[in-house]
Amino acid sequence: MLKFIVRRLLLLAPILFGLSIAVFLFIHALPGDPASALLGERGTPEAIARLREQFGLDRPIWQQYFSFLGTYLSGDLGSSIRSRQPIVDELAQYFPATVELALAAVAFATLIGIPLGIISAKRRGSLVDNGALVTSLIGISIPIFFLGLILKFIFSVQLGWLPSVGRYDLREYGDVVSVTNLRLVDTLLAGNIGAFGDALSHLVLPAITLGSIPLAIITRITRSAVVEVLNEDYVRTARAKGLGRRQIDNRHVLRNAMIPIATVIGLQTGLLLSGAILTERVFAWGGIGTWLYNGLSAKDYPVIQAGILFLAIIFVLVNLAVDVWYAFLNPRIRYAN
Repeated sequence: MLKFIVRRLLLLAPILFGLSIAVFLFIHALPGDPASALLGERGTPEAIARLREQFGLDRPIWQQYFSFLGTYLSGDLGSSIRSRQPIVDELAQYFPATVELALAAVAFATLIGIPLGIISAKRRGSLVDNGALVTSLIGISIPIFFLGLILKFIFSVQLGWLPSVGRYDLREYGDVVSVTNLRLVDTLLAGNIGAFGDALSHLVLPAITLGSIPLAIITRITRSAVVEVLNEDYVRTARAKGLGRRQIDNRHVLRNAMIPIATVIGLQTGLLLSGAILTERVFAWGGIGTWLYNGLSAKDYPVIQAGILFLAIIFVLVNLAVDVWYAFLNPRIRYAN
């Protein structure tokens, strides 16, 4: 297992190097100039030139790339042109909000999608199966922002059950000390159960909205994987031997069906950790998607470069975790590679 993980880690270096080149060239191909965007309409040519020199934007692009690569390898992500704050500090502020929302959305999608897919596979053609199919199609088709607005209107405006924006009600519970910037964790560390419940209630609607598409995908993949495994010879042999249904499900069906399910869960987790701009804006959820959107609007090159590269590394690491999960589920994979 250790050799398998080491081989996967060694493959990350060329991937990340190529990714850094692609991100750098993409950002510098964007129209507009960050110095002009920062100074606005009143920026004089002299002021724009000074600002470009200050941030190294007047140097040849190959020098800018090697400077960018050198600072990143040293662990320095630079500072935002717009806020003048270190990017590391801004990532520490915004990324935990995205992590909290993404994990809640994946948990919602997984805990409902896998059981629903298994039930649909075992009751093919039934009302439950057809209902799950229709629901998954709706979940994939409906736009995220539209679903978010509908949920806000029903559960916040009409029923008043859940809050509609933000991560936490500062007016009622005050400012909880931020240790991890994960509201659920920080409120528990502070021992404030009321604040924890409030943070949890703020998380419900964004998590359901963001988890709607992963829920539909996980349900359909689970159904397909379970149907395929149920038709395998070893499952029929297990039934012929008189093994119980639960034993067959646990030892033969679910273990083999989990490989494609693990793939889709890992991919969806990586995608959701990359930020959910529409969901974050609908629910005023201050995550990394909103941070990147503001950086793009301001042509803030350091923020865009650092943000995209950081999220790409997260996505690659999530895929590494999926590979390790593969090797755990099916030892033949790690011996074959």
